[in-house]
Order: sequence, then C-alpha cells, then structure tokens
Amino acid sequence: MNVYSSRPQPFGYYPLSYGANYEAFNRGKQQPLTFVLVHGSWADVSFWDGVAAELRNQGHNVYVPEYPGHGSDPNKNVTHQEIDDAVAKYIITRNLQQIVLVGHSFGGSVVQKVAEQVPERLKRIVFIDGFVVADGESLGDQFPPSSQQYFKQLVEASGNHTLMLPYPVFRDTFMNLADAELVRATYSKITPEPAGPLFEKLDLKKFFALNTPKSYIYLTEDNVLPQGEGYGWHPHMSSRLGVFRLIKDHGDHMTTFKTDPRRVAQRLYEAARD
Repeated sequence: MNVYSSRPQPFGYYPLSYGANYEAFNRGKQQPLTFVLVHGSWADVSFWDGVAAELRNQGHNVYVPEYPGHGSDPNKNVTHQEIDDAVAKYIITRNLQQIVLVGHSFGGSVVQKVAEQVPERLKRIVFIDGFVVADGESLGDQFPPSSQQYFKQLVEASGNHTLMLPYPVFRDTFMNLADAELVRATYSKITPEPAGPLFEKLDLKKFFALNTPKSYIYLTEDNVLPQGEGYGWHPHMSSRLGVFRLIKDHGDHMTTFKTDPRRVAQRLYEAARD
C-alpha cells in the first residue's frame, strides 16, 4: 500500500491556474521534452493531432503510438497485454529515452502497464483524466455497479464482444461542453471498442513500486466518471499515485482537446517540466 494514498492533500500537489502561465506558453522558450501520447477508448492517434502539433511548435519531440484493436486494425479480439506490449515495443524500437509518458482515459491503464516494461526510459508519467487502476482491479471496476451492468448489456447486445456507447450517452459524458455539430462529427468517426481489455484484472504491483515522478491533470467538467461519491478522477483516482504534481483546468473528456489544443499542450508541459 502506498503510504501517501490516504492523505487528502499530500505534498507534491501543485494546482495551477492558466492565466499568466498560459500566456508565457505563447511567448517563452520551453525546456525541450520528449512526449509519448497514448489515447483512450473510442479514439485513435488522430485524437492527439491538435495537441501534438502545439507541442511540436514549442520545440518538443512528440510520438503518438497506435495500438491493437484501434485505428485501422479491424481485429477487436485483443487483450490489454497486447495493447501494452505494442506501446512498449513502439518505445523500445525507436530507442526513446527520458520520456514523458502521457495517458488519457483508458490510456491511463495502458501507461501504467507500459511503465512497468520500460521504467529506465521514463522521465515522468502524466495522467490527463486517465484511469489509475488499483492493483488487482479492472478498468471496469472504476465505475459504479449500475454503469458496469450497463456496459455488460451493451457488450452482450453487440454480438462481437465490443462496446459502443449510444450517442446520447457519448454526448452528455464525453463531450458535454461541445456544440452538437462537433459531437456529431466526432461520433460519426468512432468505432466500437474492444470489450476484453475493459474487464481484465490487472496486476499492477510493479507500477505502484516505481519511483518515477508522476503528474495528474484534472479537467474539472469531465463527466465520464461520477463527480464524488467514491468515484471520479480527482481526488479518488489521482490519490493512488502517492506524491504527485496536480494540474487543474477547465475542460471535459474530449472537447477541450479539439477546441483548445494549445491550452491542453500547456497543461501537459506544466505537468512534465522540471
């Protein structure tokens, strides 16, 4: 058990507003960093297009790996292990070093497992409204029982062990701050999510033993998880990291990445810099 996990406000929390720092992002030269950005469910590498472009414009090296069951891969019968191995292999074959490994949403559980494979290559691990799964649990376990049952019903109805959120659910949880046009355009491009990895129990003992510095970016209008009631991104899930750097900002689960990628890029830089 992490000795800091029960502390409501451990040292290492660094909440920031985005006023002066955001303007400095547009004016000043930044410490060059190497980012590996891992997307989440109902997404592919294009999710990061705007944010990656902003980071590159500031002089950073940015890599965006795709993983099995997503993007152009039609095979949805994949495991969490296969996803983790693919991202780790991407890092190793490119001999990336001093990495800022970033996980969004489901990508949070991916970077947890990838970090176990390549700890010596990491500078910092950053979660941006990313799942921090407890040892022995699955990503699905992070939702209330009613949501878990709903997901299982959707999977059973799919006929091919995939999970596709109905439009009204996607609209009000993933993109609650967006206008209808942007939500419809985004929803039209997503494909069903492989269900297997969402329900796999993960052995994360190695992850929670790592001394790698960690950060958590919390977008405060993200409605994918219930706010409070023993669930949610912060502080419920973020506190599992022990000592970590906390960055807060306005935003929801997907909209802000599309409508204000420069601000998201700035949050990532604040979370990752020395």
